[in-house]
Parts: sequence; structure tokens; C-alpha cells
Amino acid sequence: MQAHTPLSGDVIETDAPARLDRLPWLGFHVLVMGALGGTWILDGLEVTMVGSLSGAISDRASLGLSGAAIGLTASAYLAGAVVGALFFGALTDRFGRKPLFAVTLGVYIAATLATGLAWNFWSFALFRFLTGAGIGGEYAAINSAVQEFIPARFRGRADLAINGSWWIGGAIGAAGAIVVLDPHLFSPNIGWRFAFITGGLFGLVILFLRRFVPESPRWLMTHGRVAEAEQVVDGIESGAHRPSPSEPPPKLRLAAIHKLTLAVVARMLLVQYPKRFALGLTLMATQAFCYNAIFFTYALILTRYYHVAENAVGWFILPFAVGNFLGPLLLGPLFDTIGRKVMITLTYAVSGALVIVVGVLFRNGVFNAAEQTAAWSVIFFFASAGASAAYLTVGESFPLEARALTIAVFYAFGTAIGGVAGPAVFGALIDTGSRDDILWGYGLGGALMLLAATVELFLGLSSERRSLEDIAPPMSLRS
Repeated sequence: MQAHTPLSGDVIETDAPARLDRLPWLGFHVLVMGALGGTWILDGLEVTMVGSLSGAISDRASLGLSGAAIGLTASAYLAGAVVGALFFGALTDRFGRKPLFAVTLGVYIAATLATGLAWNFWSFALFRFLTGAGIGGEYAAINSAVQEFIPARFRGRADLAINGSWWIGGAIGAAGAIVVLDPHLFSPNIGWRFAFITGGLFGLVILFLRRFVPESPRWLMTHGRVAEAEQVVDGIESGAHRPSPSEPPPKLRLAAIHKLTLAVVARMLLVQYPKRFALGLTLMATQAFCYNAIFFTYALILTRYYHVAENAVGWFILPFAVGNFLGPLLLGPLFDTIGRKVMITLTYAVSGALVIVVGVLFRNGVFNAAEQTAAWSVIFFFASAGASAAYLTVGESFPLEARALTIAVFYAFGTAIGGVAGPAVFGALIDTGSRDDILWGYGLGGALMLLAATVELFLGLSSERRSLEDIAPPMSLRS
């Protein structure tokens, strides 16, 4: 197809979005999910390592960190993610998705390798902060690009599957922890270091795959580069090996790009889309608190309340990770068929209610370690799908010119409000040795999830199978 030339008044026409949405599922889409979503696997691997290895890291023969210190390093990781999301998110919308793929992953790889060389609490916390900065930038760049490449009718399940793949890494991390904590293979101060360094090296494979992913045509068209956008779409369509539909796709008329500023984004969020802003912030903050508070300190619960050996924690994290991955994978298609609003409300409500129930049973000492793990696996089967859908919601609810920065803003605010405090609070509650105190934490996490379900019920969007430009018209759209 020949590229369209700019019209008078610096207005351009393009049918690139419609052509992307009418594509069948192709090998190209598999490449996108693997090359871009692969970071989630790496992040899940090393974050699960921290959870599974927290006992070894807190050992006096290693870094000798207390439960509260472990919680603070988790908060440092999340604080770094907040800073990284905002900084790299703005750069992603300004310079494009593809250039930031390498930058954010490079920061992540370097910081993960450095974590394996940490020598005390402060160095460990600093490297965790930098690792978080890399992954925060990844959330903005990757989620925006994935949604812009995947056809509308597959977007929900694809986005949930990618975000849920974090738990493939979680399962690998849990299994790897069993190996690196084996005293017959590694000394206590070496095994956890080897785990981080190995995870960083695996990131180089993902970095290589990203060379084959082009720039997002949707980003290109909003920056006046229509010829390049349609050339990318031409290349993707050539992989379909079938004739194009006889009916021509609808075209968009866009004005010349204007500089995007934080003031413009703030006005768009607070004035043009205030209900969507409230919805996105609620979904992101509540799942961040519940998830991070429980998961980052789960190994401490196992070792201190169920007397699970440090080198056996991975056996309990493994089924927990499997449940978290299967939720988005199996429930994902329903977000494209039954719809976003019903499924997000359901997953948040079910997981929130079950967190409270299981918290009460934990306080009463009903469970053993295996039963506690089974209960959490069921809860997070639903919670994982809901949390993944929160990223889907904030990505597709706002204009594409500010998509990466908008995702970054929601991730940053949600994580700052709900995620940074959660692990520190739970770490301190665990250090009290009181099941009653921990129950208060579980009760708060469950109540927040129920609140989010209620907000989704009233403010949720029916965005399934709709083009991104239909859900939120581009800021540069002209009639």
C-alpha cells in the first residue's frame, strides 16, 4: 500500500490502526508476546527469588537482614519502579516504544547482576531500587506497545497472558531457589547471589529478540511518520499469506503532532476522563497493596509461623506461582467475550472476600503450611487475573499519544499508594510475632479489593473487541 501524504493544514490520513485490528493471529504476534512479555518472566524469576531467598538473605552468614529490613528492600524495589515508570514512561511517548525497549531492559539487567554482588543492607536496597526503576520503565513501554500491536478481538487475553507470564518466572524462581539453597551445592552466602546473576544473564536473550520487533505503527502515525507506520503494517500483513478484505479499512484524520507535557496529560486525566482516572487509580492501588504485601513477605510467614526450612520455601512458592499464572491464562478469553466490566468486578470481589476468610483461618491456626499455600493459590488464581486486567484497563482507556506516560502515572501512583507501604507494613507485622496483628493486614488487603470491585461495577468500561481509537479518540483526531 502506498503511504498517504499530509493533507492541507498539516492533517494526515492513515488506515494503519484498522489494518492492525483486522489481522488474524500471526507468528508476528507470538514474537511480540515473547520478546516484549519475556521481561515479565525475568522479573517474576528474580522477585520470586527474593521472596524464596529472604530466609537465606536474612541469615547471619549472609546479609543478616531482619524481617523489617527485607520488607524495606521490597519497598525500595517498588519505589524504584515508581520513579522508573514516570521517567521512562515520558521518554517512551516522546522517543518511541522501540528505543526504550533496550534502555529499560538494559537498566534492569545491570541492576539485577549488581544485586548478586550486594554486601550489606544499603547496597542491596540500592540495587533493588535500580532494578525496580528498570522494570517500572518496562511496564510503561511494553504494555503500551503490546496493546498497540495486538488486534482488538485478542487484546484482552493477550495482555492478561503477558502480565500473567510473570508467574512463569515465579515458578522458575521458586524451583531455582530449591537448587541454590541446597547446602550440598552452594554455601548460604553464595547460592542467592548466583540466582540473581543468572537471572540477569538470561535477560540478554530477551534483549536479542527485541531487535526483531518494529516500532509501533500507532506511535509513528501520531508523530507524523505515516509512511513508516504503513510500511510496518505492510510487513506484518505479508505474514498473513491471504488476500486483504475487499472492503477498505476506515481511515483516521490526524493533525500534526504537538508537544506533550505533564500539564496536558493532567488535564486529560482530571478534566476529560475523571471517572476513568478514579477507576484506574483504584484498580492499580488496591491490587498493588494486596499483592505486594502478601507475596513479598510470604516466605517469612512460612519460615516463622509454619517452621518451613529455608531451603524448602521454593516448594511452597511453586504452586502459588502456578495458580497465579493459570488465572490470567484460563480466565483471559472471558475478558474478551463476557467483557471487562463483569470479569474485573468478579475477580476483584472473589479474591478480596477470600483474602479476609483465609486471614481469619490463619489467625485461628487452622492451616498447616501446605493448606495455607493451597488457599493462597486459589485466591490468587482470581487476583492475578484481576491485577493483570488493571494494567489492561489503564492502557486502553486513554488516548494513544500519552499511553505510555499514562500507564506510568497509574503504575506510579498505584504502587506508591498501595505497593510501597504494603511490604514494609507486613514485614513489621510479622516481626511482632502476633497472628492477630497479621490478620489486620489481611483484612485491610481484602477490604481494598472489595472496594475496587465496587468501583469497577459502577465505573468500568466495556472496551472488549473495540479499537483503541474507538475507546479513547486520539488527542490529534480531526473529523
